[in-house]
Amino acid sequence: MAEFDNKEREEVFSKKVRAGKRTYFFDVKATRSGDFYLTLTESKKRLEDGVFVKHKIFLYKEDFEKFAEGLNETVDYIKNHQDVVEKRYEFAENHDGAIGKTPDEFNY
Repeated sequence: MAEFDNKEREEVFSKKVRAGKRTYFFDVKATRSGDFYLTLTESKKRLEDGVFVKHKIFLYKEDFEKFAEGLNETVDYIKNHQDVVEKRYEFAENHDGAIGKTPDEFNY
């Protein structure tokens, strides 16, 4: 039973975002001491065999601000140096907005 309780405590919040051929998962988890961290997972089906390939990044709360600054600077660079046409996908399963719409700024 302790293993189940530990697993329940670990996963705090999850958001799934479908964007074309990829799905992104934003998962908030907790360490044993109760500190939250974020995992970003990209999942994409491999054409040759249909297997889902996942890439994961762990982002800890002490790095949120620096990560957001770097991401915003990089996105701004691309927007300022190339035309960016944002794809609009179907509405999210929970209907909280269009998936694929990129916010101008990421706030953490």
